[in-house]
Amino acid sequence: MYASRRARLTGLLYLAPALLFVLVFTAWPMVQMAWMSLHSWSIIEPPKWVGLANYLRAWNDRQFWTSLGFTLEYTAWITPVLIVTGYLLALLVVPNTPLRKLTRAVVFVPVVIGLGVSSLLWYWLFSYDFGLVNRALVDLGVVAKPVVWFGEDANRAMWAVITSIVWKVVGFGMLLFVAAMQSIPQEVNEAAMVDGASYWQRVRRITLPLTARTVLLVTLFSIIGSLLAFDQFYLMTAGQPFNKTATSVFWIYLNSFPYLKLGYGAALSLVLAVIILLMTVAQMALARKTHA
Repeated sequence: MYASRRARLTGLLYLAPALLFVLVFTAWPMVQMAWMSLHSWSIIEPPKWVGLANYLRAWNDRQFWTSLGFTLEYTAWITPVLIVTGYLLALLVVPNTPLRKLTRAVVFVPVVIGLGVSSLLWYWLFSYDFGLVNRALVDLGVVAKPVVWFGEDANRAMWAVITSIVWKVVGFGMLLFVAAMQSIPQEVNEAAMVDGASYWQRVRRITLPLTARTVLLVTLFSIIGSLLAFDQFYLMTAGQPFNKTATSVFWIYLNSFPYLKLGYGAALSLVLAVIILLMTVAQMALARKTHA
């Protein structure tokens, strides 16, 4: 009994730094944000208790729902693109040959580039006058004149941003998929080959089921990242045209800082946090079902 208690105390001692980090940098800020959301809070005025008024205001805020709808649409489009592209790349480069290792490194390099730098690079690439994208489209005869990617059409701007983000982060998912595929015993695939299974049959019947939990995990990462999209839209579209490309986090930023409505921004942040929590719970339930 003494040894068991000592082992528990030792385990808690090892966990203490992580628990302290979560308490200081996650739990306490969340409590502060919840308290702030119940106030009319501004940098230049004393806080004033308003109860649930900020949440009622969010319910009636048309721009908030527009921003949330655009964020969900962006998430719904980019998540399958990232997952399918990353998985296909992983299938292509999973064998450990020198050329495939080099390909993994090349695809992964954009991941280490800052999101702000990447967004500015792609903003230049999509430039009306000097961008290489427009130059290529005109030279190939796809379009008669350069395309205005940002400022006129929200869907066109969204797909320009999706292109930049896929280039930026697809390598992260690819490496996770590669690790999951390499953990599958080679004997399993060899036995399937002996039974006459084709490559795509092995992928569908063996690789996909055995990497399903990793697929769900990468999907969750992608969804959370998309729901929290800010930098790329702030730098590339600035919410234009007419705030149609303003994401939820962009609208939270506008209310919290330029408009100095910190209480309302905190309420919007909690609403978004609840949505992300629900997505996480759904992923955990699906992962448990897949494991069972």
